[in-house]
Amino acid sequence: MGSVKSLQARRFRGTYADLMGSPSFGPAAQFFLEELYSDTDYTDRDLQFGRIAGTLQTMFPQPVVNTAVALAVLHAQTEGLDQDMGRAWLAHEADATSDAARYTAAWRAVGQRHARQEQLKRVLAMGTDLARLTRTPGLRMMLRMMRGPANAAGMGALQKFLEAGFDTFGQLARQRGGVEQFLATIEQRERALMDQLFDADPVTCGTQLINTLGQAR
Repeated sequence: MGSVKSLQARRFRGTYADLMGSPSFGPAAQFFLEELYSDTDYTDRDLQFGRIAGTLQTMFPQPVVNTAVALAVLHAQTEGLDQDMGRAWLAHEADATSDAARYTAAWRAVGQRHARQEQLKRVLAMGTDLARLTRTPGLRMMLRMMRGPANAAGMGALQKFLEAGFDTFGQLARQRGGVEQFLATIEQRERALMDQLFDADPVTCGTQLINTLGQAR
């Protein structure tokens, strides 16, 4: 599964090379890469999510709890799809001419178009939720004050995500239409990629994916 995650992270960097290099959208693109599309091992965060519900209710306001639970659901769905991709990736080792062709074959073997669409909806909703949290008076100070208690409760990784997301989308929200433009770009490009991986001629799809990977910074 590591090879799949690594390729997906490179694909994200290639698809959004322009955003990654943008002073306006770079921090948000980097946040999405690191927190939602990364090849990083999030075992510690997974373990934290397994026990967040009860503790979160006592530590954070309900909107923060809702965002954290939504992240847990998104991450669980992503891990499930990545595991399916990992198995399909291994099954297509012998007959693939390139990593891009192998990834395309694995994607089509896994299928689950509806699940992919739901995954994208959750990613976009996560961005919207984080932007909404930045409009909550006093929440940034509260998050800062919760660092110690969150670390003591074994939720340091979740705390880091919340603070980074708050700061990143708070900065983006200060630009008129910034959040909406960023999320609309993510939606348009990810939907185009899904359509390509599911429906395009396999050779054409592989070639386009190779080009995208080559643009990764």
